[in-house]
Parts: sequence; structure tokens; C-alpha cells
Amino acid sequence: MPFAKVVEHEDCPLFAERRNRGYTLYCAQSGALVARLRPTGSDCRFEVLYWSLWKERWAPTGPFGRTVLSIDDALRFIDYEDIFWVMT
Repeated sequence: MPFAKVVEHEDCPLFAERRNRGYTLYCAQSGALVARLRPTGSDCRFEVLYWSLWKERWAPTGPFGRTVLSIDDALRFIDYEDIFWVMT
């Protein structure tokens, strides 16, 4: 499991839970959904998804479709993008 520890964010530490075909990241303080990381099956890369309040489901984050990153880049991306922190 790639998430052996809690991920620190300036406003809210995250914890991860294995769900179905990926990992769901939650705010440790509020329990709010933050992001979903779905393994792509190649080179330890993950598709990064956010919870869409409009669609009421996980949605791609990229303007032109999927965003696929390494675990370190994905966590950095989640940390800097506001769309992930709307519900926290």
C-alpha cells in the first residue's frame, strides 16, 4: 500500500482508505472527501480524481481528460489545487 502514513496538508492532514479499484483520500479532521487515486497499472502511476458536487461522483481533474501522475506528483497536485479542498 503506497499510503503508509498520513499525508500532511497545511489546513488538513489526509488519510487514505483502499476502496474498490483505488484509494480515497479524506480530510482527517472532518472526514470530507478530498481526492481519489486510481492506479493505472503502469509504473506506479495514478489517475487523480476529485468529487464533483454537480455530478455527485468522482470526476477527472484535467481540462482535457485524465490526469495521470506518480504518487509524489499526485499528492503535490492535490495539495496545490483548490478543487480538492472545496468540501473540507
